[in-house]
Amino acid sequence: MPTLALTNFNIVCASLGGFITLFGLVSYLMKEKFYLSEALISLIAGLIFSPHATNWIRPHEYALHSIENLDSITLYFTRVVLGVQLVLAGVQLPSKYLKTEWKSLALLLGPVMTTMWLITSLLVFALVPHISFLQALAVGACVTPTDPVLSNSIVKGKFADKNIPKELQKIIVAESGANDGLGYPFLFLPLYLIQHIGSHGNDGFGQDGKASTAIRLWFGETLGYTIILSVIYGAVVGWLAKELLHWAEERKYVDRESFLVFAITLALFIVGTVGMIGSDDVLACFIAGNTFTWDDWFRLETMDDSFQPTIDMLLNVSIFIWFGAICPWAEFYHNNVIPIWRLVILGILVLLLRRPPIVFGMHKQIHQIEQKRQALFVGFFGPIGVSAAFYLYVSIEFLNKIKVDDGTREDAAYLIEVMNVVIWFLIICSVIVHGLSIPLGKLGFFIPRTLSRAISSRSEEPEPFYVAEGADDAITDIEQRLRRRPGWSRTGGDSLPNRVVRIGRSIIRSGDNSRSQSRSNVQTPMPLSAAPTMARGEGGTGEASAAASTADVGLQRTIRFPDEEPVGAKP
Repeated sequence: MPTLALTNFNIVCASLGGFITLFGLVSYLMKEKFYLSEALISLIAGLIFSPHATNWIRPHEYALHSIENLDSITLYFTRVVLGVQLVLAGVQLPSKYLKTEWKSLALLLGPVMTTMWLITSLLVFALVPHISFLQALAVGACVTPTDPVLSNSIVKGKFADKNIPKELQKIIVAESGANDGLGYPFLFLPLYLIQHIGSHGNDGFGQDGKASTAIRLWFGETLGYTIILSVIYGAVVGWLAKELLHWAEERKYVDRESFLVFAITLALFIVGTVGMIGSDDVLACFIAGNTFTWDDWFRLETMDDSFQPTIDMLLNVSIFIWFGAICPWAEFYHNNVIPIWRLVILGILVLLLRRPPIVFGMHKQIHQIEQKRQALFVGFFGPIGVSAAFYLYVSIEFLNKIKVDDGTREDAAYLIEVMNVVIWFLIICSVIVHGLSIPLGKLGFFIPRTLSRAISSRSEEPEPFYVAEGADDAITDIEQRLRRRPGWSRTGGDSLPNRVVRIGRSIIRSGDNSRSQSRSNVQTPMPLSAAPTMARGEGGTGEASAAASTADVGLQRTIRFPDEEPVGAKP
């Protein structure tokens, strides 16, 4: 007897494949017509598939009901997605972009990023109860980098092509790629201090109570081993990959399929090898991608190909479905660290104050931002997404290693709980707000215009047609010439009307012209004064009409009445 095999593997394949298939049927409508982010749609789908709704995706079962395993799965998933995304982001940039635009990048990665970190930390410190400033600095560091996955929604597609200059798109891509890897120094400075001196500096929780140890580790391990080594490693691997691909392509050793997938496999290689040595794989991937296309050869060769964007889309949809399934939705309301109203206020203030003020204040020094409205746009669109989740689980992994009596230290455990609630809530806020801001902005732009047109069309009623008073006394020039003709009588039965009214300002040339006449001449309106006279009546031959037209140039009427004979007609 056939039986249903409702295994987790079958359910996941059916759910993921079915959603992507159905979304693909309306993807152009959603993204290019309604300007909806695929991240937002996938997040909602993940929530529907999660244990909170249909229970088709069961993350805790996949992790064998272990929170540590679930955190590790999510961390590795975000590493793969960010690695591929950042290599592709580096490949998208023009030749030697990091070298030519280093001044603008230095401002965005230095003062701007530092200010974002400090403002977010101050907001967290002010609104989250029972948290120290060091702990707030750790929370703020996780949401400081802008997300390259969500940034794609504003630098790609029809909206970006119409509204965002190319140079502005490039600097957004470069900033979101570089600052993802540079989040480590902002994160590990407070984490090392918490580890060695405690959350409040003198609470006795620290391992040795020496801030100098934390500073030494920060300079040596974070700046030296994590940042500088990853930059060197990414540059060397990217350059070697470029040279090897050149060599293979010149000798026709590589086929088209392997050529197109080369950047993606390079990303996976860097994520694995840099992860083995414990350095910054995210930053290494971005540097490798930019070095790999340093001469612009690979970017130009793959510019019109859709394979890389397809892989990019699959990863984006998959990661946000996973986020929707694992997000602690219930903990936003039921938690021991922050009430929901404070959480909502924190989300609003972070989105408004974290990035827009500093970008607007420094936009004159960044030549890609030419106008104030562009500064507001770049400041607002600094999304919080996959990179924040990545740093969240890097922090949880580090804090779980701070042990006291075979258990996680009290302040570290409390910080894990705070991070899990606050950072996830900020991610959800950013995905929703940045995913809906463009369609809502378009809606707010079109609705007032539509309403004003409707109101104006109702108020502007057509004026009635009437003959003005005193029309009998009004004599036009053409009527005077008509009355000079012999046989004209005002009271006669066959006479002309008292008032000659001309309706219409121009006519179309008649179809008697030869076929050789150009289409433009046929369609061009002809003034009434220059129109040929059309004779009707007895003896109205073509020659007579032509003669009448010539003789009666002054009259220039398009219609003759039956009782009129053409001027110059033979008796």
